[in-house]
Amino acid sequence: MLTSHAFADLPLGASASLSRIIGAGDLAAFAAVSGDLNPAHLDADYAATTPFRQPIAHGMFAAALLSALLGTRFPGPGTIYLNQSLSFRRPLYIGDTLTITVTVSSRNEAKGWVSLECLGLNQQGETVFKGLAEVIPPARSGPVPEPKAPQLVLQDSGKVYQPHYPA
Repeated sequence: MLTSHAFADLPLGASASLSRIIGAGDLAAFAAVSGDLNPAHLDADYAATTPFRQPIAHGMFAAALLSALLGTRFPGPGTIYLNQSLSFRRPLYIGDTLTITVTVSSRNEAKGWVSLECLGLNQQGETVFKGLAEVIPPARSGPVPEPKAPQLVLQDSGKVYQPHYPA
């Protein structure tokens, strides 16, 4: 089950986090779904010629994980995005662990909206991104059945893709 948190249940300072280990399958799957085939993300030989010297994760992949946190955990199912600003500070590499935390920073009582500070850190505690999201929280708090996730098979490798969330 997932849990929704309505406006009334989102006081200033309330927060939630999500962690994910970045895998090569993440980059391949995101490239396939988004169409972003930038070789800096997918081609080790090309990436070796960049300042990062190895493939880096798409910045928008990290932003998609932020969206997953907002839409599935906090505020949770039913959340509607209104606005997002992000500043990317350092790259994510295959094998890095990204931990995203959102914290309620303001509440618009008249409209029932909340603003959330967004912070993405790598396993060394270094800032990968930071920003601000404005959302309309779900109408009601409580449990919501979790839909079954579709299975993604990467054709070029024949492997079934499974995301990795550390315990």
